[in-house]
Amino acid sequence: MTPEIKFREFNAKDAEQFMALNVEWLKTYFEVEPIDEKVLSNPKTEILDPGGFIVMGEIKDEVIGTFAFIKKENQVYEFSKMAIDPKFRGKGYGNIMMQFAISFAKKHHWNKIVLYSNTILKNSIHLYFKYGFIEVPMEADLIYLRGNIKMELKLA
Repeated sequence: MTPEIKFREFNAKDAEQFMALNVEWLKTYFEVEPIDEKVLSNPKTEILDPGGFIVMGEIKDEVIGTFAFIKKENQVYEFSKMAIDPKFRGKGYGNIMMQFAISFAKKHHWNKIVLYSNTILKNSIHLYFKYGFIEVPMEADLIYLRGNIKMELKLA
């Protein structure tokens, strides 16, 4: 049986781990872009202060993963910076994290969640479709070089 994951709000002590978890997967599949460097180095000013959220997932007080919601406009948030520690991947925690993220968004009465990804991340794309995200047209001025798919989940 999969141990229970508990979710809690990010605090300043989590900054290093938030960055490390994200840099690990970015370096594995892509590269750390200037926008990643800026956001991951300054989670308070780049995510939290403008109205976003960072959530940490733990098992027995060990952080196993994280994700963020970056405020885009009123009631619209970007699901971003989801990362799971490599030793906890493939055990269903991505599913649990996604379920929690969607219920978190619904509890806050958001209209929709958007996300940007890359189709080489087949497991991630499968997860997003499984939870009802649909592919939508991408903006011309996308801030992520690696992004080749935009998805959204309408909640309201």
